Amino acid sequence: MMPMVLVVLLVLISWQVAADGPLLGLDTGTRHAVHELRHAFRSTLLNHLGAGLSDLGGAVPAVPVLLAAAALAAERRRRSDAPARWWLPVPLAVAAAALVPLLVVPAKAWFARPGPYGLPLAPDQWGWYPSGHTATSAIAYGTAALLLGGTLGRDARVALYACTAMLCLGVGAGLVWSDYHWLLDVLASWCLAGLTLWAAVPLMDRVLPRVPADGGGPPPRWEAGRG
Repeated sequence: MMPMVLVVLLVLISWQVAADGPLLGLDTGTRHAVHELRHAFRSTLLNHLGAGLSDLGGAVPAVPVLLAAAALAAERRRRSDAPARWWLPVPLAVAAAALVPLLVVPAKAWFARPGPYGLPLAPDQWGWYPSGHTATSAIAYGTAALLLGGTLGRDARVALYACTAMLCLGVGAGLVWSDYHWLLDVLASWCLAGLTLWAAVPLMDRVLPRVPADGGGPPPRWEAGRG
C-alpha cells in the first residue's frame, strides 16, 4: 500500500511541476510562511541549524557515512556466527551511492526547474527538481541504517531507524528553511528514496545471511525465517 502511495505522489508532483500546475501554489505558500517565520524569530542559530542540516544531505558527508556504516556492518557480520558473504554490505553501499545520481541527475535535467529565487538556470545547471540533497541523505543514510540495523538487536535497531528518519526529515526541513529548495522538490525526493529503500529490503532478504540479534529481540523482517 505504501509503495503505491509513494508512486502516486511522485507522479502527481512531477506532473504538476512539468505542467506548472496549481499544486505549485503549495511551494509559494510554504516559502512565504517560512519567510514570515524567519522574520519573526530573527534567529541566527535557527538559520545556521537549517544550513547545517542541509549540508548533511551533500555527497560529503552522506556517502562516507554510508561506506563507514557498511564497513562496520561487514565487520560485525564477519565476527558473527553466520559469516557467509560478510563482505556484501560494502558493494551494496557502493551501489546505493552510485544509484543516487542515476536517479536524480536525469530528472533534474529534464524538468529544469528554477530554484526558489526564480533565477534562470545557467548552462551548467541541471535544475532543482527533485532535490539531490534530499535524495542523497535519504538513500545514503537509509541504506546505512538497513545494513547496520541487520546486525543489531531490536532495541538498538529501532533507535537507529528512528534517528535516521529524524535526520532525513531534518535535512529536508533545513533545505526549505534555508530557501535552497521548494517544498515539492523535497517531497518528491522523499518519495523516490522511499521507493528505493522499499525495493532494497527484498534484495537484502535474498543476499544477506542472518546475523543473530544481540539480545535485543528478533532479527529484521528480511532475516525472518532463515535457519
